[in-house]
Amino acid sequence: DWSSDVCSSDLKMKQMKSYTIKEFTELIEKESLLVESKLYGREMEYIENLTYNSKAACKNTLFICKGAKFKEEYVKEAVKAGSICYISEKKYDLEDQIPYIIVKDIRKAMPILADTFYNSPWEEFKLIGVGGTKGKTTSVYYIKAILDDYLKANQKNPSGIISSIDVYDGVVSKVSHITTPEAVELHSHFRNAADSNLDFLAMEISSQALKYDRVDRVNFDVGVFLNISEDHISPVEHPDFEDYFQSKLSMFKQTKTAVVNMDADFAERILEAAKAAQEIVTFSMHDKNADFYAYDIIKDKKGTSFKVKCQQFDREFQLAMPGLFNLENALAMIAVASKLNIPIEHIYSGIKNTHPKGRMEVYTSKDDTIVAIVDYAHNKLSFEKLFESVKEDYSDYEIVSVFGCPGQKALNRRKYLGRIAGENSNRIILTADEPAFEPVGDICNEIAQHIDPERTYEVIEDRTEAIKKAIKSAKGKTVIMIVGKGHETSQKIGNQYVDYPSDAVNALRFIEEYNAQVSYKSIVIKR
Repeated sequence: DWSSDVCSSDLKMKQMKSYTIKEFTELIEKESLLVESKLYGREMEYIENLTYNSKAACKNTLFICKGAKFKEEYVKEAVKAGSICYISEKKYDLEDQIPYIIVKDIRKAMPILADTFYNSPWEEFKLIGVGGTKGKTTSVYYIKAILDDYLKANQKNPSGIISSIDVYDGVVSKVSHITTPEAVELHSHFRNAADSNLDFLAMEISSQALKYDRVDRVNFDVGVFLNISEDHISPVEHPDFEDYFQSKLSMFKQTKTAVVNMDADFAERILEAAKAAQEIVTFSMHDKNADFYAYDIIKDKKGTSFKVKCQQFDREFQLAMPGLFNLENALAMIAVASKLNIPIEHIYSGIKNTHPKGRMEVYTSKDDTIVAIVDYAHNKLSFEKLFESVKEDYSDYEIVSVFGCPGQKALNRRKYLGRIAGENSNRIILTADEPAFEPVGDICNEIAQHIDPERTYEVIEDRTEAIKKAIKSAKGKTVIMIVGKGHETSQKIGNQYVDYPSDAVNALRFIEEYNAQVSYKSIVIKR
């Protein structure tokens, strides 16, 4: 993350209340997390920087020792750079007498430290959190578009966003590699947003963020629960679906207004958990009793028109993105915007003009023979919804799917994605998708075990070559579904992010090559 190698005291933040080593120690003790501490007479020294990255340590740093792979050399490096205290689950043998705070659980301590150090900045603007298995990114972009349309009309700064695509907090604008940052980064973004006088910030809330305490000490003005389906089941994430579901549901305990999808699986259970919030607002495409009900839905390959009935209005909306599942996301954000008292004209405009990068991007050849669809779909629910929509919109086209699965996490995806692609594709090309430390071939072979034996598949490890083969080998009317990476311009190989053309860039490139070839043949025939 951007701040992992930046000293907090170097950031241009407004003057905040500072805390001493003693005050942080007392805070940890008050939260019943303190095991022991030794401050060596330096208890009244002020903390000016907070980090868990030794490369970001500087003068007067409180250094956080965290992570399964943490090494003693990191805390030594931090001390050498100017750290005056470290907080950890264990003591380290250091040459100098450096104050230390030993805690029961460093993950539970981190949000307490971050919220205190940055002076609870999330209280200074309206915070919208979006949770669920699929649709989080699209949804936060819908609400950002709505809010920005309203803010621009009132000559105010655009809203903030923390998503799996990018981050904007009024100071920092950067590409993202994680859905929800660790607490230290998260609160630094909040502080930037507050200091930049942003009125709103929308963020995705991952199950990992909820399970591992990243969003503790934060209350959401509006919290959205889109849907639930099995995902992120692995030894390093959630051991089973129940753990995943419980983590997702825990967001309601820190939510003022809960916005809930009545069409979601396990809706009754979600609504029961939502009672922990101060208020519940519902939306649905099927239940007329929902607070926000979508009806008269008319869709085509380019977009969707629909009407929404609620207490405030009953009117038509236009959605630029194809796919019925995107209407569900838009409906949720219409409900959110209404609860935030955004005027209807800005809700309409924001929904109509939004198309997040890497989400249902459609590239069509000049002769309409080849259609390449780039989408971020990467789990069971998103695959099911995407194939359902594509088969309906392109019923007379063959379907070729290009996808892979990440290495060392969300292991259950390999079974589900292989099975769903096998049931719905005429041909499949398996390829790389964030392999990390796992061989791409091994991942693809595991996916292949779950593909219908009657389906043709092949493994092309290089993603660019896989997309090229899918488009150039198409015969007749064909939809090429390039899924899993969306807008992303890198691949995680080992522990490094390696630059790579995005799926959209590759799709457009090879469609244009196809167009040139078709045009050339047409000229030859005319001669």
